[in-house]
Amino acid sequence: MNKLQQQLRQIDGKSYKGYKQLQGNYQFERYKLWIDYVQGDPFAAPSKIRIQIPFKERPIKLEWRQGRNRRIYAEDVITRKVAKAILKLNANVKGSGKSGLVAIDRPGQEILERTAVDLNEDHMIICLSIGLPANGRRINGKQAEKLFFQVLPQLMDHSVFSINDQEIEDVVRLSDQHEAIRNEMEANDWVSFVADGAVLPRKSGVSDRPMEGAVSFQSPGQDRVSINLPHRNEPVTGMALKKGITLIVGGGYHGKSTLLNAVERGVYPHIKGDGREYVLTDPAAVKVRAEDGRRVSTVNISPFIKKLPHGTDTTGFSTDNASGSTSQAANVVEALEAGASTLLIDEDTSATNFMIRDERMQQLVVKEKEPITPFIDKIKQLRDELDVSTILVMGGSGDYFDAADQVIMMDQYLPYNVTEKAKEIADRHPQQRQADKDITFGEVTERRFLPSSLQTQKGRKSKVQSKSKSMILKGNTEISLHYVEQLVDQSQTRMIADMLLHLDKKGWLEKEWSLKELLDAIENQLNEKGLSSFAPFQGQHPGELARPRRFEIAATLNRMRTAKVKPLS
Repeated sequence: MNKLQQQLRQIDGKSYKGYKQLQGNYQFERYKLWIDYVQGDPFAAPSKIRIQIPFKERPIKLEWRQGRNRRIYAEDVITRKVAKAILKLNANVKGSGKSGLVAIDRPGQEILERTAVDLNEDHMIICLSIGLPANGRRINGKQAEKLFFQVLPQLMDHSVFSINDQEIEDVVRLSDQHEAIRNEMEANDWVSFVADGAVLPRKSGVSDRPMEGAVSFQSPGQDRVSINLPHRNEPVTGMALKKGITLIVGGGYHGKSTLLNAVERGVYPHIKGDGREYVLTDPAAVKVRAEDGRRVSTVNISPFIKKLPHGTDTTGFSTDNASGSTSQAANVVEALEAGASTLLIDEDTSATNFMIRDERMQQLVVKEKEPITPFIDKIKQLRDELDVSTILVMGGSGDYFDAADQVIMMDQYLPYNVTEKAKEIADRHPQQRQADKDITFGEVTERRFLPSSLQTQKGRKSKVQSKSKSMILKGNTEISLHYVEQLVDQSQTRMIADMLLHLDKKGWLEKEWSLKELLDAIENQLNEKGLSSFAPFQGQHPGELARPRRFEIAATLNRMRTAKVKPLS
């Protein structure tokens, strides 16, 4: 402490770069401060610090950090406590640029594994970003003293040292309950569970918080199940969607897409009070859609599209500007290649000619002239041959009634099981269209990304960084993730950017792994060595990172315009 104070007084008024000499660690009364990175300019990206607090100063029970899930939930609630305290913090540190800024990687509604807080064997680490104070481009040592010796201790007092045991106990119990629901889902072959009383609509298009006054979810009697949960006197009841083919139907603005959106976000756990805290979905569920203009690299889309004009090969299809149908076919096949066990599809974001081709159109455009086998003719093969379920929002075609295992109709945001009625209608009005299906679904060809795919070089350095939740700048090219809808946090995108740089520097693509093997290896390292093992600077501030799923990592690789891909025979 004293050394840091002396240094700040010595460099006061000097060139801003003089802050660099502060890098190192300093012992305060209740914690150790690590200054890992010092910004080169008051207007540049803020400095990175870690605060290491021994458990003797703020005890964290062993039971709260036993098991991966409990530890993640405990770290999450501490992160939120710090983030909330920052919002209330009156730093009053003056200066130019980012002077006095204090920030932590603030979570959204989902509970994600992050690097913001790390619970170790005998201490916790809080990772923060701070703006070192300046007057113009000169060091403001007095304001820096205030930042280190008043603001940061005050922040710790109002967050880490003031969080009570019950707050941590509550999230640990929620972790146990989520795990119990997932175990029940697995035992009963359910792909999604939506609890009674859940609030599915969101506040607005720019807010993921629950809508006030929204209709609470109430499950249909035929699909209602009851689950006994730990730490709770009453069982939780709700709608269970079984493996197979589920249609969500209903009129416009009655909640079809709202239900699907809740299901697609259910691959992640949510905080208490979100309204979706007891909405959980198969972790290997992937939302697929049409994505005009995306890059496709050597994907076998022949299960859906064959015999393109001019003899274009669809067993190793590539394009820089995919159409709606070819992009959706590629998205389905890529999801299967990465290991998806449930597909989530909304007709509103699908290519019509990919989803359905009615009897009249079949008569006008004969089969020999139509290269697309629509999804309706493949959906049963996905279920029966590949054990892949589908949850599909469909308001425009009753032809899917024949394929559906269950049909849920949304009426004023309430679900009704109308499976029997849909089957009766299908029997009374048999479809006249001719099914365009092959004997089998077709091959999902495994592929390998070649080392030349990454191309992270920009000038003399390798550089990969996230520009937003949906954009990565890699070398001299951009990767657009705007339509990767289950990417929910920019910290996940930052993590993927760091992964791409790591894969390039460590030569992972030279190992000739299939994409599936590559994703397995990435997940193994995440599980065994943690998220920070992919960060550029080992042993220091790991950055603002949150764990992405393998499917979003694969989606990023598949959208690289520099990708060079080889099919595995």
